[in-house]
Amino acid sequence: MYKKGKYQETDRMSDLICENYPMVLVMSRFGIALGFGEKNIGEVCRQNGVHTRTFLTLVNFLTDKIETSVLPIENITSSISLDALMSYLHRAHDYFLNFRLPHLRRKLMNAISDCPEEVVFVIRKFFDEYAAEVNKHMSYEEKTVFPYVRSLLAGKKDGKYNISIFSKRHDQIEMKIVELKNILLMYYPGEGTYILNSVLFDIFATEEDLASHNRVEDYLFVPAILALEKQLH
Repeated sequence: MYKKGKYQETDRMSDLICENYPMVLVMSRFGIALGFGEKNIGEVCRQNGVHTRTFLTLVNFLTDKIETSVLPIENITSSISLDALMSYLHRAHDYFLNFRLPHLRRKLMNAISDCPEEVVFVIRKFFDEYAAEVNKHMSYEEKTVFPYVRSLLAGKKDGKYNISIFSKRHDQIEMKIVELKNILLMYYPGEGTYILNSVLFDIFATEEDLASHNRVEDYLFVPAILALEKQLH
């Protein structure tokens, strides 16, 4: 049975976004463009070829602040289209790797341009190592996990791989950006500037976005795959 949440398909999409502005990112990762006027969520999803229940499940999961919201959804396979969720996750990966992190790096380098060279070197090295780790994490999902799930959806089960392997190595990549944030907060050697404060704001936002991304994978994506594996057992 589909689990209903606060938002339903009869609610206006504009109300959802105005009440929860981070859902702009969720919307874009489903391939939904702006300019939806007074249309409700169901109408906008159908107009854009988006699986409505998957969109609503994810939106309600991310906007519900109650801790019990992270429990696996009952009969999750009836609430989520794995194809739709993988498309969402793929767009999120593209956003982080090809826009968010490169943009953040440019702003960061601009903000610390007046720092001593050794400080710039350390911060740049730390950021680049962090970005490389995020890339490695998301590339693994693109090259290993997603093809595995597509095989499951085609009715083929790999005897040498299962989603528990992914779960065990699914590190919380958003935690590593905390160190960069703390370096700037506690050890930045110069005066604070608007651009530096803007960078810090972006780092906080990136940390939160990555945390949400991981929660979607841990509490929606993985349980849905586990349910599919059991069906093919």
